[in-house]
Amino acid sequence: MQHAPTNAATPATSIAGKVILYTGAAGGLGTQTTLSFLRAGARVVAIDNNPEKIEALTAAAARENLAGLTVRSLDLSDLGALRAELERVAADVGGFDIVINNAAIYPSKPFEDYSIEEFQAVQRVNVDAGIVCVQVALPHMRRNDWGRIVNIASVTLSGGWAQLAPYVQSKGALVGLTRAWAREFGAYGVTVNAISPGAFPTDAEKIHPDPEGYTRFVLDHQAVKRRGSPDDIANALTFLISDAAGFITGQTLNVDGGWVMH
Repeated sequence: MQHAPTNAATPATSIAGKVILYTGAAGGLGTQTTLSFLRAGARVVAIDNNPEKIEALTAAAARENLAGLTVRSLDLSDLGALRAELERVAADVGGFDIVINNAAIYPSKPFEDYSIEEFQAVQRVNVDAGIVCVQVALPHMRRNDWGRIVNIASVTLSGGWAQLAPYVQSKGALVGLTRAWAREFGAYGVTVNAISPGAFPTDAEKIHPDPEGYTRFVLDHQAVKRRGSPDDIANALTFLISDAAGFITGQTLNVDGGWVMH
């Protein structure tokens, strides 16, 4: 039996007590969203491989006395080691209720300059690692007749950027997996959605040689004339991983200030 909708005594948007497996959790958008989940009472298994960012995330959680954070520094390109460690962590925390596939690499150069090995490396981190995460988490979700999976796509799928072919390809694959998983996992009470962030101010923007010009480019394309903030992503994620979104699956939510509308 699938879980019935929550009653008024337990807000439908509550994620308290849920265990979230979150890749790229110490990145530009990851840190603030991780802290938001912890404040809401969730437990977060944060996967990242940047020591400085991991330290900053851990320190930020400590400053607020936030409990429930587990950090693992893992190389997502080593799929065998990733699976083994996630199996160990899952046993320790009692399984993952929610998976957020957020980690990504984004090399930038003309298409003809990429080797096929470089394409495969991006796919391995941005897509294949997410597949491993879901395969580890799914048995627990099925046992509980409840689960949430969110794949982080990208506004670059709209076609507005050049020289990011492997990255855009990988994000398209995640949208495809979102729909395939949603169809297959719905019978288990598991929803699968994607969020497509707009151009948020993160480290990814450092590849642009003219930051002020890039900001003008972003605002010209958005209907909302401000840059996005991590709270915008955190609010969307919190909704999609809660019971409030239990009848939404297979969808891609654009969180981009009205850049892409369809």
